[in-house]
Amino acid sequence: MSGIDKDFVIKDKQTIKEYSLNQIKNKVLYGDALEILKKIPANSADLVFLDPPYFLQLPKKQLKRWNVKTDVEGVDDYWDKFESFEEYDDFIKTILEQVKRIMKENATVWIISTYHSIFRIGKIMQDIGYWLLSNVIWLKSNPMPNWLGVRFTNATETLIWAVKNKDSKKYTFKKDLAKEYGIGKVGANVWIIPLCTGKERLKDEEGKKIHSTQKPLELLKRIIEITTNEGDIVFDPMAGLGTTGYAATALNRDFIMIEKEKKYIGEIRKRFSQKPVLQEKKIKKEIE
Repeated sequence: MSGIDKDFVIKDKQTIKEYSLNQIKNKVLYGDALEILKKIPANSADLVFLDPPYFLQLPKKQLKRWNVKTDVEGVDDYWDKFESFEEYDDFIKTILEQVKRIMKENATVWIISTYHSIFRIGKIMQDIGYWLLSNVIWLKSNPMPNWLGVRFTNATETLIWAVKNKDSKKYTFKKDLAKEYGIGKVGANVWIIPLCTGKERLKDEEGKKIHSTQKPLELLKRIIEITTNEGDIVFDPMAGLGTTGYAATALNRDFIMIEKEKKYIGEIRKRFSQKPVLQEKKIKKEIE
């Protein structure tokens, strides 16, 4: 892909009742995932990456750095706010039920979150029949410091890797690559990857980060390389800045993405205006 065509972004409409796979392959669907998911054909995706709201339940007062008293730019977006755990659970369950329908029989799904909600998500997955294969711990080599000093610094996020049900056996897993990325000599479930910084972190004209939880390309690269093959379809129903599709394209996979925020859609267009390329990075395998 050297640039994008005029139909790269498809704006969803109520009048559209269903999409064909050919219509949406290597496209971004602009609209609400809760509505669009119902319109995507069953058994379409070889891999799903789901980065849902974390429901961080942050205090209303603004956090400040203790040494210079400047504001900490945490996650304060409206899409991370829910009235209750019950509302959040219902939201996650609805998404996961549709994702399961869209997955092929031998597909896998990756879901990422922090301690705030990953345990709730895991329970919901098991309740509706998913079979959990592994969890992977993303250890951030440059975590945000704990300014208040009243709890451990949150330096990890957890990814759940699962199949549709316990009878799903022929899923893709490249053990040699898993060993290459894992710690030590085994394909351990710990990946040491820094947060997005520098040029990789997308920022606006004022130098502020555009998305509060942008994921590093290296994280998506590993997921896609290890658990898909070239030509597979990678699906991301909450695409954010389009990192999943960007990595998939660079790795010769196809993608389908959904995003409802207009400003993120604009940034996805910018990212795909040139051919996606992944920079080779030195793999850090040991915990210092």
